[in-house]
Amino acid sequence: MIRAAAERRGVAMTGYRVPFMDAESEFVEKRSRFISQIWRVETEAEARAHLEAVRKKYYDARHHCWCYLLKEGAVRYSDDGEPQGTAGQPMLNVFQRQEVTNVCCVVTRYFGGILLGAGGLTRAYARGAKDALDASGICRVSLWTLWEIPCPYSLLERIKLEISACGGTVREASYGVDVLLRAAFPAGCGEVFASRFTELSAGGLEAAAVGEEYLPGPREDTL
Repeated sequence: MIRAAAERRGVAMTGYRVPFMDAESEFVEKRSRFISQIWRVETEAEARAHLEAVRKKYYDARHHCWCYLLKEGAVRYSDDGEPQGTAGQPMLNVFQRQEVTNVCCVVTRYFGGILLGAGGLTRAYARGAKDALDASGICRVSLWTLWEIPCPYSLLERIKLEISACGGTVREASYGVDVLLRAAFPAGCGEVFASRFTELSAGGLEAAAVGEEYLPGPREDTL
């Protein structure tokens, strides 16, 4: 139990890397057409659903090689008729090297009539996964704190700027006699904003922490 708690704290502090968005890429190698698609997924059921959708969309393709990797531990891949070890595992290696999880990737191949050999296939499927990940980008999911911020209209734009300057984002705004902003901040940044907010309101207003949630951060390029 102590070890599990420590691991959870480590995830909260450092987060984990996932695809930033769904993406697709394509290239041709010796007349074979490779179409790569990538998604962020939370469950095996989601990953399987994406795979089935690709099979239906490209029903006439010879191979649909795939892999998925989940933070909770599920790791699966398939060569889908290609020589063993030349497709699914090289694709999976791309995500493991980049430390990306909660990811599903399918590389569809339309055979062009020229054999690529084991080495050529390995490079092609690895390229397909990497190209898709480059198109998607990555982001870090980490624990953010959620805050409610009462705000008079006269300070609204200034407060929005302060939230952004502290690394936060406004998720919702309720308009009445005054405005109630609901914002999220990376760990530690909410407290910095709350102190600044109290100063800006001359001690008349306070931001209140109301919870926490794992949220994705901004897009980052792959290595």
